[in-house]
This record gives sequence, C-alpha cells and structure tokens, in this order.
Amino acid sequence: MITFRRVLLGAAALAALCSHAHAEDDAQVSSVIVTARPNPEDPPVVAAARKRLSETPGAVSVISQESYINRQALALDDMLRDAPGVYAQRKWGGDIRISIRGSGIGNANHNRGLLIAQDGVPLNEADGYGDSQVADPLNTRYAEVYRGGNALRFGGALLGGAINMVTPTGRDAGFSNQVRVDGGSFGLLREHVAFARQSGAWDVYAAATNQTGQGWRSQSQQNIQFGSLNIGRSFGQDREARLVINGSNINQEIPGALTLAQFQANPRQTAVASANGDQGRNQRGVRGSLQTTWRLNDQLVFQGAVYGVWKDLDHPIFQVIDQKSRNYGAFGRFDWDGELGGKRADAFFGAWYRQGDLDSHFYLNNRGARGAPQSISYQNAKAIDVFGEGRLFVTNQVALVAGATWGQAERDYTSVAVPGVKGTFDLKAAKTYDWISPRVGLLWRNEAGDQVFANLTRSVEPPNFGSMTPTNVGFAPVKAQEAWTGEIGARGRRGPFTYDLTLYRAELTHEMLQYAIDNSVNIPAATFNADKTMHQGIEAALDWAVAPRWRVRQTWTFSDFRFKGDIKYGDNRLPIVPKSVYRAEVRYDAARGWFVTPSLEWSMTDPWIDYVNSRKAPAYAIVNLNAGWKVSDKVSLFVDGRNLFDKAYVSNTQAAVAWTPATATLWPGDGRSVFGGVMVSF
Repeated sequence: MITFRRVLLGAAALAALCSHAHAEDDAQVSSVIVTARPNPEDPPVVAAARKRLSETPGAVSVISQESYINRQALALDDMLRDAPGVYAQRKWGGDIRISIRGSGIGNANHNRGLLIAQDGVPLNEADGYGDSQVADPLNTRYAEVYRGGNALRFGGALLGGAINMVTPTGRDAGFSNQVRVDGGSFGLLREHVAFARQSGAWDVYAAATNQTGQGWRSQSQQNIQFGSLNIGRSFGQDREARLVINGSNINQEIPGALTLAQFQANPRQTAVASANGDQGRNQRGVRGSLQTTWRLNDQLVFQGAVYGVWKDLDHPIFQVIDQKSRNYGAFGRFDWDGELGGKRADAFFGAWYRQGDLDSHFYLNNRGARGAPQSISYQNAKAIDVFGEGRLFVTNQVALVAGATWGQAERDYTSVAVPGVKGTFDLKAAKTYDWISPRVGLLWRNEAGDQVFANLTRSVEPPNFGSMTPTNVGFAPVKAQEAWTGEIGARGRRGPFTYDLTLYRAELTHEMLQYAIDNSVNIPAATFNADKTMHQGIEAALDWAVAPRWRVRQTWTFSDFRFKGDIKYGDNRLPIVPKSVYRAEVRYDAARGWFVTPSLEWSMTDPWIDYVNSRKAPAYAIVNLNAGWKVSDKVSLFVDGRNLFDKAYVSNTQAAVAWTPATATLWPGDGRSVFGGVMVSF
C-alpha cells in the first residue's frame, strides 16, 4: 500500500446530488434513467447500462462514478444520494441505513429487505441479512438501482428491490493509471491507486484503497483497506469470461445512539455503553466470482457466475460477537430477443442458488475484549429463485409485460448450551418457506425516448435468523412478509428538462417490524409481524439545463408509511423515514475546466421515532458547497464543504415502542467539515 505524506486541502465544497456536466467536462453524469437513447455526456459503458435499464417497465436508476468522483464519497450514502426513492443515511462510520420504499426500516442493525450486490454477488448473507460497509465507491464503475419489483432480473422478490455495484474493468475504467489522495476534517486521509490494462483479448483492473480517520464524534476512529482485482478474457463479440475478487479489512469504533437530552447538550459525545464497552465493528472479508457472458446466437445471450464469500467478524457491542461465515452460490440468466406472432418480443429467464454457513459465538464484553462465553450457535441457510419476465410489443410503442419468480428458503439452526450460563440450551430447529410472486406491467414509449410505465408486483421476504429469535422450543412464530406493490411513472427529456417521476403504493401483510428491547445497552432487536401496513410515496427527479453552463438538479422523495387499523397502533405512522426529503443543487461549469456547485439537503418533516407516535426527531436543512478544477487532461482537484452553517441535526434514528427521556435512539449527523482531493490519471 502506498502512503502519502501530504493531502491537498481546500475551503468549500459539496454534499448533495450528482449533476450533468457541460460537454467540455464529462466528470458529472446524470444518475437517473431518463431515455432509451444514450446520453452523449455518458461514458459508453454507462450509456449502455442506461439503455439496458430503460427497457424495464418500472423505477430504475444508474449512478456512474463520474457523478461523485469530484467530491468526498466514502460510503453508499454519498454514492446513492442522487437516486430518487433511496433513503441512505449514515449512522456512524460506514454503517449506512439503506431503505427503498420502506424496506427493513424497523431493522435496528444492518440491511434487510433489499438485495445489495457487487457484480451480482450479494453482500447479504444467504438468509438476507447483511451490511454495506464492504463496498468501496472508488472501486465501483457504476451502480444499478432497481426499486421494488423491478429487481426481478436478479431473481429477488423483495419490497425494496436491488442495488448492484459494477466493478471497473481494464476496458472501461477510463484510465491506464490513477492516483488519488483526499482528506480533511476529523483527521480523514484516504489514498487510492488503480491501474487498468488491455492487451488483445485480455484486460485487467486492479486497485487498492487505504482510509483512516478520527470521526466527528469521539469513539469514531476507523482504519479501512479495500482491494479489487478484475481479470477478463474476450472470445469475440458478447463472449467473455471474467474473474473478480474484492477484499476488505474494516476496523471501526461505534459512538452509539444518544437520548434527546444528550443530543441537545452535546451531539459529539459518546454513548456511555459504547465508551464503557469500547464498542466497534471489525471485519475482514473476501468475495470472488467467476463470471461469463456468452452469446449463443443472434437472439440468445447467457450470463452466469459462480461465487464464494468469506467473512470474519469481531463485533464488541453489548457482548462481543465473534462470527465467521461462508457463503457461496451460482446464478444464470438467459436474455432472448426475437418475435412472437410477428410481434417484437424479448424476455429473460434464469435461476439463482445460494447457501451460507455462519458460526456464531457471543462473549462477555470486557471493555472490548472477550470474556466468558455466553452463547454458541450454528446457522445454515439455503435459498433458490427461479424467475422470468417477458415483453410483447403489441404496437411499436406499447409493450405488455408479465413475469414471475418462484422461491424457496431454508433455515437450519443449532445452538449449544454453555455450562453455567442461564438461558442457553441445546436446540436444533429448521423451517422452509415457499412462495410465488407474479408481476404484470405495461410500457409505452415514443421515438423521442419518453416513457410511461405501470406495473403490479407481489413481493415476499422470509425472516432471517435475527428475526426468528430461536428459543428453547424453536423459532419464534414470525411469518414471511408479503406485499402487493403497484406503481405508475414517467421518464424522459423535453427540451432542457430531464424528468423521472414514479408513484407507488404497497399493501403489506405481516410486515416485520423491530424495536430495541433496551436501547441503553444496544441489545439486538426483537421482531414482530404487523397485521396490515401500507407504504406509498412519490419518487421524483428533475434536471433543468437552464443555460449552456448552468444546470439545476432536484430530487424529492415523499414517503407515507403507516399501520392500517392495527389493534395496538391504529393508523399510526411508522418511524424512521421522514415523510418528505428534498435535495437540490445548482452547478456552474466555467470555460477553463472549473465548476462550483452549492447544494441543499432538506429533511422537510419530523420523522417519528416510536410506534406509538409520541415523539419526533427534528427536521433539518443543511447547505453544502462543492468546487473543482480540471487542471489538465491528467490532473483534477476538488474541495467539498459540508454542513457549512454547522447545523446540529439528527441524520438517523432507531425505532422504539414508546419514546421516553431515557430512550437512546438518535444518531447525530456530522458538523461542519471541509475535504479536498487531487486525482492524477495517466
């Protein structure tokens, strides 16, 4: 790993949305799918992804690396904040709460209800539980966002959909060598080196990132390394084999959630339990896959992969969690393009199998060190999805869409009684879930690329091990979460305006909701099934090319999530996600390669922090400023100023049954900060 002694610092920068650049500076690219034709400002690989996703009769987006490369982007919240409908807010370090359409919003920790993958390899465990900390934005060429049922292409049937990050290759990285150094406030320093080569039929991309920092709050230090290797061999047009390996070493302290009184007194303080237990999350992992794309004939293309994932977790919280997991699987998908009855038609169909084993040991937490053992369990999960979807163009402009997925998930759990520890027991438990999720839709488009779509999709989410809470008599009686989601939307370009608008409504039964049993010590969540709930909202994005060098970008996400006649909670709103979030930026591109972009992030409504709707977290608005200069074809600089008015705000909350003054549910956002960076590509 190369170490750099100095880092370029600046005084003013960004924190809002990706933006289109002027044609002379292609460093910024739209994040929203707006048209079936390629955008001339996009690199070819990103334009091809936009065109492919535009064939989806539903809400989809593409986030290119060009859209965030000239600002500070440490984790998925920085990378995904331009995608309408995606709620990605930081709790601490790289721990990001990510939710689409309310997926997994009650989950106290980690990700649920949303497939997060890299090159199709899931970051989730085989039971659906996972985190996103192992993803490096600098090793992502672009990210595909499939909201809701539009993720059927990945075989899933989850409420939230899927986010797939694609690793650069030697063919599309856009450089031969790259060195980047950035850093700034709170002791942040990040060094990144990468190279990309193509020689005949072979190509290779390799990169490494080293990141250290103290964090805005105490007990927030981090020391992180990422590595990526992508080797490909072409066998002609649309025929290749590729080996992708990604590794990570993550060591992060946890500052903990605060009570309202603690937040108002000093939002930078550490929660007592976090300080006393020296809480943190330390994990190492390697993900590898062997993939292929192979054109079988003029009408049929096969894409598939086999993969394996290894992870070692050392996680001191209320106890020290020691977990080692191994996940592996295979997926294959055929894409067909032809005719049916003289009408144009296309389809995809395939299958995805995955299996995972996790060995879990809990110990007493002696200020971060392991004490006496407290529990031992072995968790094994298997799942398979068989899926397909087809389109039939009944006219040149109108396509009918139909698809479905069949899924099965198995859970096998073994626990071992620990001598002398009350509440531990010997247990073997197993359960299997089966489901069928159909999907129908309609897509209209004109020659200009404008589209109108509508669809109806059923989603099913079986509980993961954390939700099933095994006892001495077996699994807790938690049912699979089910939902019917309907959406209608439009996207396209009209003169200087580029637009993307989706309205959706999901009717859920057995929604899995969670709450902290005792927030003072961060005991993991318990899960219950609600009877009926409803998630509905609006996902909107609008770009306006005001003048040749001026562009205004806006996104607005409206989220209305609530119980429906619940015996305990009535029609109360669900906590966590604000009802209305608005982001806007104005970008000016000068003739000599520099740009400036002021931006606004506005959480317009106070979100509830409990199910009884007794207390809200405060709304907030923060102002940011990003500026950069492309010194030459090889060298570019940026500065990124965030929260310029040093607003004390709550970036994230945890759900509680009923708020009390002692309830620690608030995660403060960072104060005023300035970051800067230099990138050399040659």
